[in-house]
Amino acid sequence: MASGVFDDALIQHLWSTDELRAIFSDRNRVQKWYDFESALALEQAELGIIPRAAAQDIADKAKVANVDISSIAAEIRRIKHPLVPALKAIEKLCQDGHGEYIHFGPTTQDVLDTATVLQMKDAHAIYLRDMKAIGRALYKLADAHKTTPMVGRSHGVQALPITFGNKAAIWLSEMARNHERLRQLEPRVFVGGMVGAVGTQASYGPKAPELERRLMKRLGLGVADINWQPARDRFAEYVCVLAIIGQTLGKIANEIVNLEHTEIGELFEPFSEGKVGSSTMPHKRNPSSCEAVVGVSRALRYNAALMLEGMVIEHERDGSSWRAEWKALPESCLMSGGLLAMMKYVLSGLTVDAPRMRSNLDMLGGFLLSERVMFVVSDKVGKQTAHELVYEASMHGIEHGVSFEQALLRDKRVAAALTPEELRKALDPTTYVGLAPEIVDGVLAQTRASGWLD
Repeated sequence: MASGVFDDALIQHLWSTDELRAIFSDRNRVQKWYDFESALALEQAELGIIPRAAAQDIADKAKVANVDISSIAAEIRRIKHPLVPALKAIEKLCQDGHGEYIHFGPTTQDVLDTATVLQMKDAHAIYLRDMKAIGRALYKLADAHKTTPMVGRSHGVQALPITFGNKAAIWLSEMARNHERLRQLEPRVFVGGMVGAVGTQASYGPKAPELERRLMKRLGLGVADINWQPARDRFAEYVCVLAIIGQTLGKIANEIVNLEHTEIGELFEPFSEGKVGSSTMPHKRNPSSCEAVVGVSRALRYNAALMLEGMVIEHERDGSSWRAEWKALPESCLMSGGLLAMMKYVLSGLTVDAPRMRSNLDMLGGFLLSERVMFVVSDKVGKQTAHELVYEASMHGIEHGVSFEQALLRDKRVAAALTPEELRKALDPTTYVGLAPEIVDGVLAQTRASGWLD
């Protein structure tokens, strides 16, 4: 029976993906524990710390396929310890007393923290893959629509013309920074733990430094400079960066929802055959994927707060804060995978209605070009005076239902400064997008030079 959104067969597709669920499944988590124990035993044998035969037996037996997860779970509940039952399950499988050498030196948090890093590293590769796919989709949109004029809006209302390519390029630039953040944190976050009960490595013996280097090399991880059991900034940083990425995706999704409003109708998420928008209104085509992204991004944001709370550790180890991570970190990774997958789908199939974008530029009856007219008039009367003239004409036109052009021509001061032909030329919104196309070209060039989409 499902107990939450991540394993609910009916809605789990909105919260994560099969790939991420496999990485953070019970079986894979236990296997990562066993990967640590196997690697440790093999390297201890290489250094003469434990018998080679024992190490090989442990490595051979430490496979999740060899144990019963439900029995381990029941024993965890009985003895109130998160790891020992999993160790005893392997110990029983080993022959000739070889099981005595499993977990020879570590404390539980060495194993669980390092296993979590291994899970995160697997998820990390998927994030980078999907971020590149999203980046490529945004690159194509920015390039294809760098000269496609549309309304730019500030404070929720029409402001000035922009191009859709410029909007997409902003999204692309933000995703590039998010990709950079993920790559920059790799050496800080992807390190293991082999420090013992209070961080002194006393239980590992005099060969501890060499053993740690060999162990982490075998696991594909870096070596931390010092015990990080009481320093949870690594995991907190990772989830905070995931939350930043989630807010970028949530922002883009929310923008698509807004621009898909019937009254605007400029963007549309992909519509697949058979998709149903309403149980009572057959005509509905809802932006359901984007709505899901917005909702999940909010949940991810609050998990980041819980990870920051978990940074407050008492003494050398603190089970209370550590246990908070057991919830927030896997959930954040699961949600991040779902967000990236959904937005990869949305942006790769996004419909751009360029004609509707063009028609919306005329919705205000020319008032969208007030800034441009002001600067044209300022050449004759000065900027401050021009602002007052255009402001008065704008307010008069809006209040009396008169077009901007008519309102301006009715003002003798404006009429004296501009000919009707000059005014009509200034009121063409498609020729007042500033340097938007050139700005887009600059972002695209930077993207190519950085190589992050390769």
